[in-house]
Parts: sequence; C-alpha cells; structure tokens
Amino acid sequence: MKATGTTAASTKATGRKAAGAIAAAAAAVLALSACGSGGGASAEEAKGEISYWLWDANQLPAYQQCADDFHKANPDITVKITQRGWDDYWSTLTNGFVAGTAPDVFTDHLAKYPEFAKTGQLLALDDAVANDHVDVAQYNKGLADLWVGEDGKRYGLPKDWDTISLFYNKKLAADAGVSEDQMKSLSWNPQDGGTYEKAIAHLTVDKNGKRGDEPGFDKTKVAVYGLGLTGSGSGQGQTEWSYLTGTTGWTHTDKNPWGTHFNYDDPKFQDSIAWFAGLADKGYMPKLETTVGASMADTFAAGKSVINANGSWMIGQYTGYKGVDVGIAPTPTGPDGKRSSMFNGLADSVWAGTKKPAAAVKFAEYLGSAACQDVVASKAVVFPAIKTSSDKAEAAFKAKGVDVTPFTQQVKEDTTFLFPIADKAAKVDGIMKPAMDAVVSGKQPASSLSQANDQVNSLFNK
Repeated sequence: MKATGTTAASTKATGRKAAGAIAAAAAAVLALSACGSGGGASAEEAKGEISYWLWDANQLPAYQQCADDFHKANPDITVKITQRGWDDYWSTLTNGFVAGTAPDVFTDHLAKYPEFAKTGQLLALDDAVANDHVDVAQYNKGLADLWVGEDGKRYGLPKDWDTISLFYNKKLAADAGVSEDQMKSLSWNPQDGGTYEKAIAHLTVDKNGKRGDEPGFDKTKVAVYGLGLTGSGSGQGQTEWSYLTGTTGWTHTDKNPWGTHFNYDDPKFQDSIAWFAGLADKGYMPKLETTVGASMADTFAAGKSVINANGSWMIGQYTGYKGVDVGIAPTPTGPDGKRSSMFNGLADSVWAGTKKPAAAVKFAEYLGSAACQDVVASKAVVFPAIKTSSDKAEAAFKAKGVDVTPFTQQVKEDTTFLFPIADKAAKVDGIMKPAMDAVVSGKQPASSLSQANDQVNSLFNK
C-alpha cells in the first residue's frame, strides 16, 4: 500500500541514514526481542499505555474505534494512536528505533520489515500465536506467509490486502465515446499497447481540443492526459507498471519471497517499460518531472487525467471527490490473455524495544482479529486480511454505491502475484529509483536498466 493523508511534522532521514540508524540500534534492543506475551511477562508489561502508529489518515477512525473497543475489553491497557504521512512515518520510525521512542505496535510494510527484522527491531510473534491459538488460516490465502521472515519467524499479523485497478472519469470517457464495457475489456501488449493504448490516446486532449489519435494533436500543449502518472515506480512499480509486466511472464526476482537475483535485464521487462515511458513522449501521460509534489488523484479530480491506475486503498479518495463520477475498471489483459495485479498485504508488528511487550502483543493480536477487522470492514476504506471481514468490506462498499469487483476479482480469479520481498530493499531502491526515473523521464533508454540490474545483483553476491 502506498498512502495519502495528513502528514505530521517530523525530522526526515535519508534511506542510507535510516538504515545505519537501524543497525546502530540493533544491539540495544536484541536483549528485549525474546519478550512476548508468554508466561514470563510481568504485571507491569501487561498494563498501562501503549502506542500505535499508522500512516493512512483514512483508516484512523476505524482503528481509533478498535483501540476504544480493545480498552473496554482490557481496562488496564490504553492505546494512544499517532498518524503520520508516508514519508515522515518511516523516517520518524527509524529515528525512534535509535532514540528509544518507537511505537510499541505499528503498521508495517513488506518492503520494510525484512531489514527491521534482520537488525533486531521486531518482536517475533510465534510463541504468542501458538499460546493464544491465533488461527493464521483465517486470513486470505498467502497473507500470513508473507510475514514469516527469512529466519522462519513471524514478525506480523496481517491487517489488510490490496490490488490494482483503473479508476476513470466516466463523463470524460463518455464524451470521448469510450463505453464502460470497453473500459472493462481493454487489452495490452508491449509492442503497440493494444486497445489500452488506443483508449489512452483517444482520451488525451490538447488545448485546442484535438485528441491524441487525431491529426494535428499537439503533445506539447496537453489539457487532459489519457493516463495519469504518480512516479516511475522505482523497482516495484506497484501502481505504475507492475499490472502490465505481470502479464508478460516476467517476475521481479528468481523467487518470492527472499529472492536473491533480480530480472530488470529481461527483454520482456525492458520492452514493457519502453512502452510505458513512450506514453509520456507521445503526450498521452504527464512527464515525470511534472509529478513532483503533485497528487495524481487530485489532478484526476481536477479533470487533468482520465484513467488512473491505483490501489484499492485509494477507493475512498477517488469516489469521494464531489462532482466527479468515477468508474472502476479492471486492469487490461496482457499477452498471456489474463489480467495481473500485485497483491500486497500490510501487517501490524511489535517493536522489540517495547517496555510493555505483553500489552503490545495483546493489542497486535486484537488488530489481527475479526473483532477489529470487522470494524475496519464496516468503514469501507480497505479490504481486511481476514476472509470473512473482507467479504463484509465488499458489502459495505456496495452499500455506498461502489462496485469494487475489479479489485476483488483479481484475488478470486487468482491473477495476483506477491509484492517482491527481498533483503536489502533500501539499497535496491537506492539503485532502481534513479535508474527508473531516468528511463521514464526519457533521459535513458530502457536498455540502461541492465546496468542497474547488475548493480542490484552485486548486492547479493557480496
């Protein structure tokens, strides 16, 4: 999940500094990593105030209710919730590991937890799960396994899942003569873009009213882009391009999770990225430099783009814009004849440095239970990890007039692939983000990604 929301002020740290900070703090907390909710917990460890952090402002009301309900059932434990925007969240968290001010429990991400676990920042939950009879089979297929580290220990209990679909402006599509049925049956290939590119081109309009597929279209003066852009996607491309590359037979790594060989040199990948970058050159998609500091969703709401590929955690924001009739279409079918979506799942983790391990673990278990996830489901913001709660969320969305089938069908039709989980994610990102930025901005050809791939793989050969 990538998230939006109100950002609280905090000190920012670069990825390199953050990684170093985590390593520096590891020795200080390793002694605490064996603590848990097991029989050795003291009375003080099982009561008092604990802190919980999350980054998505849209989910804050649901989790505040979960915290209140938890307190009613456990009067000796009070939960203080803090919400920070995505960037500040991670820099403040890693600084907190060093300063001893990290939250007792926090929302964790698949791209982050391997490094946290490796440096001793996370409490293993295996004993608590066994002792408290937590049924990991209650979660949607594959979610629980994602949070078992390379060392075989569990570092999170699943909270929600997300897939990718196409949000589109119904009025602008209708004005262009693109029907809802056409939007639901798009196809794509990396050679000519298929009907997906045809739709994107036709939905693009320059300031003189010429469409992208019409003679005289001026790509230097675009009023409405057929496809919005949020960034280059770095090495994951979760919302940007992974729903396309996933239909070609390409995979990020040799295995997932815990791959040690990346495949950014694969012609299937490079052909796909060359097509993607070409959309900006043709004027059908914003240039990368124009996206800095801009919200793709907000520009969509302003009528500046027609199609936005984005995650299910954004349903509330897109459908909440007043005066914008938003449709949701599935991602296009690809060369393999199927759709594809990255399947990401968040979890709640417990900091190894918590002074209230028993209380923290108890709350983490509550967050991973139907009692809390049914509350989250009722708010129609995200899809909870528990299967029955997820079904309730789908019904809650429907009650609000939102058809979320394009997101759920990816799971039901088994057209998903897992978010790439690997060690050294921060270093991989440090290589791939500038490399992908250069390609998507048109400064380098897609073939340049072979050199970046060599650099990434050298990280795992040391």
